[in-house]
Amino acid sequence: MKAKQILDRYLSFFEEKGHKRIANSPLVLANDPTTLFTSSGMQALIPYLLGEAHPSGNKLVNIQNCLRSQDIDEVGDNRHTTFFRMIGNWSLGDYFKKEQLSWFFEFLTNNDKGLGLNPSRLYVTVFEGDETVPHDEESITIWKELFSQKGIEATVVENAETNGIQEGRIFTYGVKKNWWSRSGIPENMPTNEPGGPDSEVFYDFGTPHDEAYGEHCHPNCDCGRFLEIGNSVFMQYQKQEDGSFKELPQKNVDFGGGLERLAAAKNHDPDIFTTDLYNNTIATIEETTSKSYTDHKAQTHMRVIADHLKAATFLMVDGVIPSNKEQGYILRRLLRRASVKMHQLKGNVTPDADFPVIVDSILRTEAELDEKLNDEENRKRVFSVLEDELQRFAKTLTNGLRELEKNEVVTGKIAFDLFQTYGFPFEITEELVKQQGKSISYKEFKEEYDKHKELSKTASSGMFKGGLADHSEKTIMGHTATHLLHQALRDIFGKQLHQTGSNITTERVRFDFNHDNRLTEEEISQVEDMVNEKIKENLPVHFEMIPTQKAHDMGAIGLFMDTYGEKSKIYFIGPVKGSTDKPYSIEFCGGPHVDFTGELKSFKIIKQENLGKGQKRLYASVGL
Repeated sequence: MKAKQILDRYLSFFEEKGHKRIANSPLVLANDPTTLFTSSGMQALIPYLLGEAHPSGNKLVNIQNCLRSQDIDEVGDNRHTTFFRMIGNWSLGDYFKKEQLSWFFEFLTNNDKGLGLNPSRLYVTVFEGDETVPHDEESITIWKELFSQKGIEATVVENAETNGIQEGRIFTYGVKKNWWSRSGIPENMPTNEPGGPDSEVFYDFGTPHDEAYGEHCHPNCDCGRFLEIGNSVFMQYQKQEDGSFKELPQKNVDFGGGLERLAAAKNHDPDIFTTDLYNNTIATIEETTSKSYTDHKAQTHMRVIADHLKAATFLMVDGVIPSNKEQGYILRRLLRRASVKMHQLKGNVTPDADFPVIVDSILRTEAELDEKLNDEENRKRVFSVLEDELQRFAKTLTNGLRELEKNEVVTGKIAFDLFQTYGFPFEITEELVKQQGKSISYKEFKEEYDKHKELSKTASSGMFKGGLADHSEKTIMGHTATHLLHQALRDIFGKQLHQTGSNITTERVRFDFNHDNRLTEEEISQVEDMVNEKIKENLPVHFEMIPTQKAHDMGAIGLFMDTYGEKSKIYFIGPVKGSTDKPYSIEFCGGPHVDFTGELKSFKIIKQENLGKGQKRLYASVGL
């Protein structure tokens, strides 16, 4: 079964159960400075999981493109990727455990409407309970009945990590495996935070247990026998001031499952890179390198190239440009790491001729699943950015080689500096060092890498907590300022100008847009004056939920205008109450915003940057 068939069957299955399909959010969520990328389908739905009414109703389904940059170093085995697609369905206070578990089990095992997986290959996990939240007996009862209907006796194994697989079918785990909240385990949750137990489904490939991963095998073992293919989160509790939990009046279901893993289960092959989502790309890499995927060493490199170039392609399509910060840094790292792996396979310094061919195969494969990859402008952007970055890396490699030649002894710190500054993985530095007749200590490099990793983890711990947008007063002011700035730029330079990204913090506004030339001092003053004039007019700001096509017809603008469903949240700025004038600004946006532009007080552009071909960035302050 092809991946497209899995997606079509999943959507049809849940639409027949009364779910409304919602659109795929972009990989970079607009105006959300707290998270680099969309890493799950629920990220854009957080306001609705917390009680806000969704315009499409309380039963939702979608397919979400996701990227998890923290998995970069894990890529190379048969299951980890940075880019993946997540199938998802949600109940916002409608159905709960019985319907969710029954429906997902039906989808997995039904031959006509689902995947037709063998139920004897399916194993499930539930929350074992603790001193504040009880054992999830309800889910256990439901799972027992579902397996019984298939003629399978579902025995429960408590403390699965200690007791192993035994003859069980249902396994219990604690808060680290079977509990979900935005803040993680219950003890980390602040007062009033919602959360709850979850129930995961695993597919058993039947491969022998590797005792390097522990004495006992169990569904959450990393030996490769089991693969998680779906997780149903039951948001039913709210933390109280005394640390206890009470049940929420609105109980939600948040389900997510990886398309790549479902395809691997359907193929009964634990290697996701043999699915139709990757096999054309792998074949192209084999052709360009004259290596075989069956060669174990080549296999690891090919998986990295296939995943990293796919992730990079989707980032470039969504407007991300390589840089040394945030999303652009991750894109640069993906492309350079893939370049290094190609260098290891072929001995080329940079794969100028190879990567466009491989990326073209990715675009052709993925276009069947994602229409925006058929767009000619998107394709041109991808190849333009790719060519520019490969040329930059060629220069970087030259500079890195000079650094190596300067030092008679290459220490672990020097190797790490090359990794951090020039994007050289240790193995490439080691290879180049040996060619020069020098030696290097991997132990020293590990030590330096671990120090950096810990510092990065500490620095970013607040940024990625739960993926929630900052709704502080200053950030909301900055959000409204981007709408005024966007419209002012279009008024001055023309309607071909549009936003390509933004990042808003309490300190400043960052706004990216397409434009060929650096703004002159006169143009900057003109933009500032226009925005400040609209602030002075104290225009009202409000939103309406209206049909998406109607919003387009009205001239609404916004980042990723093709990613909204049948209805969209549209923010209007102006006109003054009682006036017959048209609104000053109409944008697709999730909010939040100030009520009147006068609340912004003032607007000042503080810096501009060039991001590459036809891309500019402005930094501004608000409210000083």
